[in-house]
Amino acid sequence: MKYIYTLTLTSLLFIACGGEKKRNSVEKVLESNDLTIIRAKRSELVNEHEIINSKIKLLDEAISKLDTIKHVPLITTFTAKTEVFNHTLEIQGNVTTKNLLVITPEYNGILTKVYVKEGQKVSKGQLLAKIDDGGLSQQLAQLKIQTDLAKTTFERQKKLWDQNIGSEIQYLQAKSTYESQVEAINQLKQQLDKTEVRAPFDGTIDDVMTEQGNVVAAGQSQLMRLVSLKDMYIETDIPERYIANVTNGKSVTVEIPVLGMTIDTKVRQTSNFINPANRTFKVEIAIPNKDQSIKPNLTARLKINDYTNENALLIPQSIISENANGEQYVYVISNKNNKNIGIANRVIIKTGKTQGDVIEVLEGIEDGTEIVQEGARSVKDGQSVEVINY
Repeated sequence: MKYIYTLTLTSLLFIACGGEKKRNSVEKVLESNDLTIIRAKRSELVNEHEIINSKIKLLDEAISKLDTIKHVPLITTFTAKTEVFNHTLEIQGNVTTKNLLVITPEYNGILTKVYVKEGQKVSKGQLLAKIDDGGLSQQLAQLKIQTDLAKTTFERQKKLWDQNIGSEIQYLQAKSTYESQVEAINQLKQQLDKTEVRAPFDGTIDDVMTEQGNVVAAGQSQLMRLVSLKDMYIETDIPERYIANVTNGKSVTVEIPVLGMTIDTKVRQTSNFINPANRTFKVEIAIPNKDQSIKPNLTARLKINDYTNENALLIPQSIISENANGEQYVYVISNKNNKNIGIANRVIIKTGKTQGDVIEVLEGIEDGTEIVQEGARSVKDGQSVEVINY
């Protein structure tokens, strides 16, 4: 190697010194203004140029044989290792609750009294409002008087009948009259109960929509909104192709950006019905809400675990190339010596699921394989490379 460098330097010095003489000689030839002399000088220089080029070529060939490291590409590598791979389906959902209700009346009339205000906590069965009964309470009072009389008549008639006094028809008429009166009272009480608006579950009055004194219609007028923040969940639509992988009990990471909150939970329920309009099925994901900071209709980002491989080989997607046949391949290192010089070999691989910037390799490489990372796009199959991992 040292000999070649010395020979090259000597040749360059010789050419430089000779070049100075040739310049002077060429100038003298040009000054002669003789065409024959000029042409002769040109032929001489052309011959010398061809000789120099052939010598340079020989030197280049010798350098390429002896200097095997100078032009070797520099690359970095990593070693493939098996690890747990949890693939997640990322989708958006809305927070809701089953205990969210706009209360409407069951009776037509004037809203005479509202007993609660917005933000007030109420318990199940608590009286929230009262509607004017339109005289039903007076009718009930009269019915009770008539029922008391019918009861007395029936009891007396029964005593006589037990003593075989009187006719059976009188006894039956008294009994029928009394039972009819009791039934009428029960029906009227049910009507009166409808004039009272009570809480169907424990919760908080979120909004009072109708003030007292307004006329309300059964099943139409919105009186107030009652909400409970205890049983909160997220509902979302999942594409049908995931129906076998997204099942009850699957792990879910819930992110609520507005609150800056992340919750680890599970799928509570999956629907058995596929919506024909968009080919999706519904999923419910329970979320704890002890501090009641989570509100209905908040938007949440979900990461649902739909696939797990305990012994997965993961590689960056950026190092994968594709050939003309549509096959994916990477470069692996073999025969690496103590100077970190090895051979890059192209290996066809079969890939699986992706997550972020990594992809699962199903076939083609094994645990412990050294794979080209930086420089993967510039190497060729069978090429010598130098590994410069830091």
